[in-house]
Amino acid sequence: MANVIDITGLPPERIVFAPSPLAELGAALHALSEPGHHPGLHGWVTATNAALKTDLADRLCEADFLWRSSRSDILLPAHPASTLAEELDELDKIDDERFVAAAFEISCSATYTRATPSPLVDAEERARVREMAAARGPRQAAFTDRMLTDPDGLRVWLRRLLEDCEEAFFGDIWRRVGIQLAADARHKTELLRRKGLAETLPATSIALSLDEAQDGSGGVRIMVDKLARGRTTAFASLGDPGVTFVPTSFGWPHLLVSHAPGWRPVLQYPVASPELPAPATLELTQQRLEALGHPMRMRLCRTLARGPHTTGELANAYGITSPEVSRHITTLKKAGLIQTRRRGRYVLHQLDLQVVARLGSDFLEGVLR
Repeated sequence: MANVIDITGLPPERIVFAPSPLAELGAALHALSEPGHHPGLHGWVTATNAALKTDLADRLCEADFLWRSSRSDILLPAHPASTLAEELDELDKIDDERFVAAAFEISCSATYTRATPSPLVDAEERARVREMAAARGPRQAAFTDRMLTDPDGLRVWLRRLLEDCEEAFFGDIWRRVGIQLAADARHKTELLRRKGLAETLPATSIALSLDEAQDGSGGVRIMVDKLARGRTTAFASLGDPGVTFVPTSFGWPHLLVSHAPGWRPVLQYPVASPELPAPATLELTQQRLEALGHPMRMRLCRTLARGPHTTGELANAYGITSPEVSRHITTLKKAGLIQTRRRGRYVLHQLDLQVVARLGSDFLEGVLR
């Protein structure tokens, strides 16, 4: 599987490396809500969550639909600015329909090839978004309803939330890591100028490569090695061709690709990776790897690594029946790889990341990438 970005005919100067405070805040918020994805940040996550005021923690819980399982497109700006306020100003200029569609560009599917309409105007998409939110709790459901019924008011509320995060903890973070990220962006820009994109991509991430057609057509594509499928073009945004690469200090092991129709492609890549826990016994590792031998179970793990999902959501996402999903989930649970909990009428399944981490960094990074 791979995400593909067609850059045929794109001038080199339209490929940009730049740090983004909004994207880094999104990465930090994701780490706070899903610490199991980021074992190297355990100390920071614990200290930061403990220091949050109750009101701010409650509001973050309401909005975590936007960054917990998947990162909303609104948190990955195509034109990074030097301050969070500047990037939020640009976000304010987007009309409600486009903003809400981007905010809820969230799916448990491993395929991102279908254009998602705005839930403000499409009843089916509105129902899908509400159902996904309801499965995650009453606060997330209430947040979603507010976004759908009063997008202007919710956007003001969301901006204030992000500004309060900057005041509470992110301002100090950005002053520390912003310098490092800017230096990495400058290094990649210089590498691109001197060595070209074919050498710059693998230096940015081992999951990135350049594919140049050998049939004389002149086609050139950026290949992103992920357990997901997606396709876009550097010319997706009319009048604004290009690709933006955004470094992150908080993002490992995720390599994010934003490619919503009509939006300029954005890739957020990690600049460092921490140590992982030591592996378990060989016998236990073998037992768990055998449970993952089926390709569909591998694909389900890719989704369940990002957050809890119901059997029905997984069946719809992968085009198989609910009984088939249940059989795969049962196999994974017997191997101790899946956690299950009930929330009202919903039964939610999620990959146990601490267990999976002991299978090795290659597998963990693969399913979370």
